[in-house]
Amino acid sequence: MALAERKKSVSISGDVIRTESGDVVAGSADEVLASLGYTPELSRNRSTLQVAFMSFVLASIPYGLATTLTYPIIGGGPVNIIWGWVAVSLIIICVAASLGEITSVYPTAGGVYYQTFMLAPPRWRRISAWICGWLYVVGNVTITLAVNFGSTLFLVGCVNVFENDQGEGVLAGDPYQVFLIFLGITLLCNAVSSLGNRWLPILDTFAIFWTFAGVIAIIVCILAIAKEGRRDANWVFTHFEVNSGWTPGWSFMVGLLHAAYATSSTGMIISMCEEVRAPATQVPKAMVLTVCLNTVAGLLFMIPLVFVLPEISDLILLAQPVPTIIKSAVGNAGGAFGLLIPLLVLAIICGIGCTTASSRCIYAFARDGAIPGSDMWKKVDPKLDVPLNAMMLSMVVQIVLGAIYFGSSVAFSAFSGVGVIALTAAYATPIMVNMMDRRQAVRGASFYLGPFGWFCNIVALSWSLLVIPLFCMPTSVPVVDPTLMNYASVVFVGFTMISLIWYLVWGRKHYTGPPT
Repeated sequence: MALAERKKSVSISGDVIRTESGDVVAGSADEVLASLGYTPELSRNRSTLQVAFMSFVLASIPYGLATTLTYPIIGGGPVNIIWGWVAVSLIIICVAASLGEITSVYPTAGGVYYQTFMLAPPRWRRISAWICGWLYVVGNVTITLAVNFGSTLFLVGCVNVFENDQGEGVLAGDPYQVFLIFLGITLLCNAVSSLGNRWLPILDTFAIFWTFAGVIAIIVCILAIAKEGRRDANWVFTHFEVNSGWTPGWSFMVGLLHAAYATSSTGMIISMCEEVRAPATQVPKAMVLTVCLNTVAGLLFMIPLVFVLPEISDLILLAQPVPTIIKSAVGNAGGAFGLLIPLLVLAIICGIGCTTASSRCIYAFARDGAIPGSDMWKKVDPKLDVPLNAMMLSMVVQIVLGAIYFGSSVAFSAFSGVGVIALTAAYATPIMVNMMDRRQAVRGASFYLGPFGWFCNIVALSWSLLVIPLFCMPTSVPVVDPTLMNYASVVFVGFTMISLIWYLVWGRKHYTGPPT
């Protein structure tokens, strides 16, 4: 059957499939999945709100913004922190809506990889889906690594609000210490995700209330105490200060890595489609709802921080400035650490959510035979009801890559950068293919955007074209120390070339893609 004919033969509305004549073909999400060629293996235990809560956890605002706040502080100061977040959030709404529209037609754990295969012309579908799939897998794994590594560095920064008599932090943060903490966090996240799968929706719901309770506590305390005084509103919302060495405009752009990193998980929730009761409607709504919720939570967290911001010149040398900002505001180490506890707990919950999503991504790609040893990685543990082997593969890769920290202290920047780049490229692929087909596949979808879809698609694609080269740039120039260079481009190109070579060597003959 020709691609155009197959696209028009069925349409998914809510959790059912309808023929051109309107007859219902399948009445449950599992039957929809079966009609797409897959055997349902995972339990569907998440409602719309629970999907939205997990999507919120994947971004984990405000934790996601706290770990990378150094980028906008160097890039442009208050304007970069606040208005950069607003600008990126508005763009990500378009990305979420674009992906949600396509997901309402193809709601599988394969996510953007599966969507690319189904939307692409027959001649190019295998290689385009292959590359998109590998970018999606690499993005999921490296973002999960970046989250756990970021949690490690943030924990070190939080502990070091306590100082010794020499005014130095009590935790030296030597490479072996950092790696051991990272190892512990990674093992904890994998243990909870695998052994407590049935309780994860409850954990995600708890995270929402925990987040806003923690944010309120931080807001009230730092604004009420404000030991070093408060900035005026004009400074908070209009002060622009470049400390990166770049020209002002480009410096602001580089500072957007902060917001882009926090929102890069937007499409990861698609990998949970096969554990959602009505994915064709619930997942798209959850994606857009979560971005809106994240935007508000981010502003509630960052605006008060900027009001009590110490001198920027004192912050630009810090890898984790948030603990210092809060300590400066409350005036003592114990109080600051107490306010940082909600962020630390949220960091662990975020790691658990990313671990869960990345395992589903690997599982979906493996069941189509695209990963070496696929027969092992596509298995679902019958007792735990999770793709345990895929989760362990992701964990081992993260630990191996995390060991690079022994040789380079810029590993976290490279991983967070390549995670953003890879996920952005993967998200852009089905959107671009859909536009090339004049959006024919999404007409009549349960989450159809109509003419507004073109606007969202163009904004999403334009953002992707900007992000990929932008986040290969160093945070500041000139780069006099090689350890301060941004190696995200090297990692990204390396992973891409490996996937392409593997396709030419093996995939071209053996990989057939998802069932059609």
